[in-house]
Amino acid sequence: MTYDTVLTALADPTRRSILESLRGAPMSVREIADQQPVSRPAVSQHLRVLQEAGLVTAQPHGARRVYSVESRGIAELRKYLDGFWTDVLDGYSAEIHRRLTDKPKRR
Repeated sequence: MTYDTVLTALADPTRRSILESLRGAPMSVREIADQQPVSRPAVSQHLRVLQEAGLVTAQPHGARRVYSVESRGIAELRKYLDGFWTDVLDGYSAEIHRRLTDKPKRR
């Protein structure tokens, strides 16, 4: 799984909504579908994409599957986004250092 797979999976608003609904607690497809404006089969397809991206995991519970957030997929996305933050902080640090070491010219 790579960050681009995760970003592609999260590009769909229904998948983002499904992932957000799983933040509170694991749920079955039926429970998830009850909260979404799409059919159960559509929710199952979205869950498959989220699972392939490493964002959710499914555990069998009798005849149903219970889905929950998979932290490894979130960690991959966070690692990617943290790279931007690190770049910004490095740039800020370099600018501060440059300003502190530049001596004003006397006239």
